[in-house]
Amino acid sequence: MLSTAIQQGKLAPGTKLPTHRAFAEQFNVALATATRAYGELERRGLIVGEAGRGTFVRDLGLPPMLGVRQTASDGLIDLVFNMPGGAADADMLRAGLRRLAAAGDLEAMLRYQPHGGRTHERRIIAESLASTLGPIDPECLLVTSGDQHGLATIVLGLLRRGERIATDTLTYPGFKSIAALQGLDLVPVEERRGVMDPDDLERQCRERMLRAVYLMPTVHNPLGSVMDEATRLHLIEVARAHDLLLIEDAAYAFLEPVPPPSFIALAPERTIHVGSFSKSLATGLRLGYLIAPTTYTDRLLEAIRATTWNAPALISSLVTNWVEDGTLASSEEARRRDGAERQRLCRTVFDGRSVLSHRNAGFAWLPLEKGVRAEPIVTRLKEQGISASGAEPFATTVAVPQALRLAFGGVPKNELEEVFQIVRKAVDGASMA
Repeated sequence: MLSTAIQQGKLAPGTKLPTHRAFAEQFNVALATATRAYGELERRGLIVGEAGRGTFVRDLGLPPMLGVRQTASDGLIDLVFNMPGGAADADMLRAGLRRLAAAGDLEAMLRYQPHGGRTHERRIIAESLASTLGPIDPECLLVTSGDQHGLATIVLGLLRRGERIATDTLTYPGFKSIAALQGLDLVPVEERRGVMDPDDLERQCRERMLRAVYLMPTVHNPLGSVMDEATRLHLIEVARAHDLLLIEDAAYAFLEPVPPPSFIALAPERTIHVGSFSKSLATGLRLGYLIAPTTYTDRLLEAIRATTWNAPALISSLVTNWVEDGTLASSEEARRRDGAERQRLCRTVFDGRSVLSHRNAGFAWLPLEKGVRAEPIVTRLKEQGISASGAEPFATTVAVPQALRLAFGGVPKNELEEVFQIVRKAVDGASMA
């Protein structure tokens, strides 16, 4: 009955539904039956429950997992996927391809490669990371097809169905999707000043058996926070006391020019460090790396073999050449400068509102005022030609915070102020409603 009413538009998006008990009394059914009915409607993406506020009809014009599943933009300005880039990127690729074409054994790139990457390329990447991560043994570094593939390799190779993994209350949606496919139970740990609270992690360890912790300590997605060294050391104490594996995702770490020591440097015996070149060079160049203790490398290699066999040699050759000739370092610096300019514009337009972000990042987190819901704002923005995301794709808690995540690294800079103004007007309008 409710399902039909929602799908036929008889119940408008945002309509607040009766409580489970009121529904049961209204239709003379058991409370358990009402609870199961609401659960099925939520599973089908027709309603959404917000702890402490009630249950609401979803806007069926929006993808239920906006921000996780890539959908056709249909001409929309995309503030969901972070796609940094610049006019010089194509020239960089042309120069890189010319260099490869003039090189020697091209035929070797057409053959199967070692699962963990070619030895000389692993060495080049390891040496380039020494300035921020400390000395890295190339034998402990495995080449992957991007950060997402690296995370999938860890989950498939090292974690078993049903195991519990501690995460931030807001975390990278890509890790949530991998964990769901593998049947992992994500345990949200409270945050303190934008980073994971070691005391709450300790509490969670006492209450349940945890296997690992997933973290983005340097330029967190979506908050942009950078965890200080003292908090990192405290988390490591907890991890050692409870024998937890630490998964350190460094997808955006290059945006912080002077980062605190990494987990792989502070606790190398239990940390797996995941990185990539997608955000620093180009999102279409799917190349990344894992750094892991030798006790884990065989299982990780098996997961790489089972998923991609090896990263494409053409891509790894391009990237490692750019590492060696300084192109990567120049691109990272350009990304930092570009992100800083976009952040300044963002903060100017949203002056007077809370904005959480890293000063060099091409994304920001915009918490909404109490009583204001994100979904109607996302709907209104879509009607105005802008695709944006609420908090749901990032949330690991039952209660989803009301906020917008704006990814603006790929929006042309000359259009950005107008886009921000449209978002600001939509948010202000919702606040006054």
